[in-house]
Amino acid sequence: MPAEKKIFTDSGIEIKELYQQADAKPADENAGEFPFTRGIQPDMYRGKLWTMRQYAGFSTAEESNKRYHYLLSQGVSGLSVAFDLPTQIGYDSDHDLADGEVGKVGVAIDSLEDMELLFEGIKVQDITTSMTINATGFILLAFYVALAKKQGADLQKISGTIQNDILKEYAARGTYIYPPKPSMRIITDIFEWCTKELPKWNTISISGYHIREAGSTAVQEIAFTLSNGKAYVQAALQKGMDINIFGKRLSFFFNAHNNLFEEVAKFRAARRMWAVMMKDLGATDTKAMMLRFHTQTGGATLTAQQPLNNVTRVAIQTLAAVLGGTQSLHTNGYDEALSLPTEQAARIALRTQQIIAFESGAPETVDPLAGSYFVENLTYEVETEAWKLIKKIDALGGSVNAIEQGFMQDEIAKSAYEYQRQIETGDKIIVGVNKFQSDEKNTTPRFKIDDSIREVQCNKLTRLKANRNNKKVVQCLLQINNAAVKNTNLMPVVIDAVENYCTLGEISDELRKVFGEYK
Repeated sequence: MPAEKKIFTDSGIEIKELYQQADAKPADENAGEFPFTRGIQPDMYRGKLWTMRQYAGFSTAEESNKRYHYLLSQGVSGLSVAFDLPTQIGYDSDHDLADGEVGKVGVAIDSLEDMELLFEGIKVQDITTSMTINATGFILLAFYVALAKKQGADLQKISGTIQNDILKEYAARGTYIYPPKPSMRIITDIFEWCTKELPKWNTISISGYHIREAGSTAVQEIAFTLSNGKAYVQAALQKGMDINIFGKRLSFFFNAHNNLFEEVAKFRAARRMWAVMMKDLGATDTKAMMLRFHTQTGGATLTAQQPLNNVTRVAIQTLAAVLGGTQSLHTNGYDEALSLPTEQAARIALRTQQIIAFESGAPETVDPLAGSYFVENLTYEVETEAWKLIKKIDALGGSVNAIEQGFMQDEIAKSAYEYQRQIETGDKIIVGVNKFQSDEKNTTPRFKIDDSIREVQCNKLTRLKANRNNKKVVQCLLQINNAAVKNTNLMPVVIDAVENYCTLGEISDELRKVFGEYK
């Protein structure tokens, strides 16, 4: 007889035909207890469902505001803001390099005026807001704080997250501005300032999502993400900060792909690993050892061919995130391989979460797949392989050195190549792409962005600069320069600057003078 074909996950973990009790390595623990394999709350979703977020932002602040009001009316419990590329890399809409990109992949935010329009009619103290922003995260946080103050909100009660994870930008995504070391300094400034002034704010969302989107495996996603998290913690410790305080405000952001069981195992393993890592770094408060995370379903898994198939993919990925114990969740629209989601696609994506929350039974007990011989074994295997990668990174001197030497980038590229090779050879089946194709014409409606947005934003900037106190603007920018040179905390002077309507581009450029740009 021919030898039986072996089956592996994308991470290279062999899947046996049958798992028995001897294969399982169950965690002898309860949810809410170190090392939190089974979840960070004793009652998990019986006490409170995950926060249902829908990532949205496009065109102008006014247009995005309409979508936010619609999503809130449909039952989302937290907002998640997508920013356009110029905003992400520190250019105002009137910059030459912004041409063709304004409002395309997210909303254009040039000044506090735009932030005021973005949240028109929405009280920021009454919601949580997640902002997917990194290199300019400190400026967007300053806009949000200035808006909260104008609304009369209590800063001690404001909650939300800025992504603020610059290391994965160098490794996987590319929307960086400054070199790694000054970028890390900005991040620790945010940690320090928020600890005192914005205590409920999650100061960073350490992101595996974009690492996975760039082609990593599930094992690489958590290994590289946790390694980056370790680098941020070490940078804060070097600044003299208390791990038991800032550690409670660290959060994570993971991807959910189609292999239901490997994804659940990945989430369980990541919690266990982070708890051990934080304890080793000196944390004694169990809340500082908890890995809290947001999940987004896998954008890279969505296909332009037969896009309605993506509804099923997103449902599987949603179930993986929920069974894996996520704290908040965004579900992608079925049309996102074609365009930004239409209102209908966004509604179906939200309904997918709601159906799993209220009809599937998945939230009714804690860690429902615990004790499965297969899932317990896979959790152990994912963890073991991830620790091996982390040890390699540690041997290179940690995440910053590993990125500067190209280690993470090379590992991700190899995995992305292998994944694509398997699709092209037919070893991996993608339904509707390399098997079960259809000649039926794609009639999925597409969401279109008006090309006149840049002109609208440029006109706003012209009016803003004509009406603000430009003498005060010059003084504010000089204060930012001085704080950067003297290594004093940047957040107070940046907040002062945005309150005087300095623009995102002006602030970014002022720091370019001091820090330079990363090439």
